[in-house]
Amino acid sequence: MVLGIKELQILVKEKGLVQGLSERELTNPEGAGFDLRIGELYEVSGQGFLGIEQRETPEMKLIEKYEASTSADEAEKIVLLKPHTYYVMKTVEEVNMPENLLAIMTPRSTLFRSGVYVFGGQVPPGYKGGLSMGIYNYRDTDFRLEMGARVVHIMFFEVKGEGNLYRGQWQGGRVTTDQKETQV
Repeated sequence: MVLGIKELQILVKEKGLVQGLSERELTNPEGAGFDLRIGELYEVSGQGFLGIEQRETPEMKLIEKYEASTSADEAEKIVLLKPHTYYVMKTVEEVNMPENLLAIMTPRSTLFRSGVYVFGGQVPPGYKGGLSMGIYNYRDTDFRLEMGARVVHIMFFEVKGEGNLYRGQWQGGRVTTDQKETQV
């Protein structure tokens, strides 16, 4: 069952379910979840590897980072997503998943209507930290994206019965591996 917004607002306030939500999401969210914003954008290069016991992600270079402005005079930070190019992004917000909830993220419709797709996924019970996902521009033209824009919608589902808590190495929100590593 998907949790409704009233329940989510209580969990945000009392348990810190999602930290760093924008004022809009705290006071007037849409649907049955929250829109999350792009906080960091990474250029991906080189090869990656996923084996049975080891893995290594490609090199990632930070292109831009969102920092909330208190001055109306500061310029917007617009990034250009190049055509047919894959990036990794991280949200402004962080989550603190309890053992009885799982979250799923979907891209906002303006992105897929524009030929840009966000590869989100699920956030398991017990995960704490920032959320990283892929973003790809399928078009033949650049796509302009403002840092801090709402890019994905996160919905929370109740886990019935017994589940296992996340124990992976991405805990805390790291974006990439430093080298080849053994998987947990």
